[in-house]
Amino acid sequence: MEFNDIKRLAAGGESETVEFKRKAAHPDKIVKELVAFANTRGGYLLVGVNDDGSIPGLKFPEDDAYVLDQAIKKYCKPALKVRQEIVPISENRAVVLYHVPQGKRKPYYVITDFETRWGQAFVRIEDKSIKASKEVREILKRSSKNKGVKFNYGEKERILIDYLDKNKNITLNQFKKLAHLNTYRASRTLVLLVLANVLSVEPSDKDDLYSLKAI
Repeated sequence: MEFNDIKRLAAGGESETVEFKRKAAHPDKIVKELVAFANTRGGYLLVGVNDDGSIPGLKFPEDDAYVLDQAIKKYCKPALKVRQEIVPISENRAVVLYHVPQGKRKPYYVITDFETRWGQAFVRIEDKSIKASKEVREILKRSSKNKGVKFNYGEKERILIDYLDKNKNITLNQFKKLAHLNTYRASRTLVLLVLANVLSVEPSDKDDLYSLKAI
């Protein structure tokens, strides 16, 4: 990329596919943005750009790129494929650009416990990276396998579809109460219906929202 491309991305502001960082401070936290891009539609991380879209750049971009590269190797699982570029914006300043394609081995995690290799998955919603719920992680995992999904249309599915014919969306807890189900059965039903393209899910940092898939 060239400086004009950086200016174009910066002018558009942060979004589902664009994130700005002034510098690579706390690289262990910045990697969650990259993981979220990989779990969603891919995106660009620009280091050397302020939240307001101004572009001060970095005096020593190689240093920031190095610490972020090391963090990506250390904290991301599965291994995250990214393309890194150092884009000059003046004689002594540059922006570090990371392009993250949508991942093929979802869900991707940020490792938080190196003994157990346990981690947290994130997804990108508008200009935020949020933790993925258990249901969203399962949908990401099974969607990446591209296998057909079968489900039985029974009483609980009928109750759900009838509700969504009259209401915009429903949460897991609302569905549990409505259909008198335990958490496991309600969760499994919603996940299967998303995978079968009957429902769509809108992840949230509070309660995921499920709605009928637009035809």
